[in-house]
Amino acid sequence: QVQLVESGGGSVEAGGSLNLSCAASEGTLSRYSMNWFRQPVGKERDLVAAIDWTGGRTNYADSVKDRFTISRDNTLNTVYLQIDSLKPEDTAVYYCGASTVFYPGYYDLGYDGMNYWGKGTLVIVSS
Repeated sequence: QVQLVESGGGSVEAGGSLNLSCAASEGTLSRYSMNWFRQPVGKERDLVAAIDWTGGRTNYADSVKDRFTISRDNTLNTVYLQIDSLKPEDTAVYYCGASTVFYPGYYDLGYDGMNYWGKGTLVIVSS
């Protein structure tokens, strides 16, 4: 069993940066690929970034690849999402998910593709 807890969200102005964290309060993350999703109000939850078990491979949605950086520290059982040059359209709840699957290219495994989910952290970007 893995318990995921996201943190680092908040309200920021456009152009600012945030560093989101996803920590495992129970379980070991090194056994899973880790994925960050986001869900704006009234819209679907979409994958924005994924990282493999060791951190050697990453994938990004085209809409964020120049501004988002996913990383992980397995010694700390934590995954990060650095978001730079924030835009109002980045406003969403950000969720992390753990999966036993990792695709070499961007592929949204969706809700059922994750073995575990966190409860999310809210990011609000004002113009």
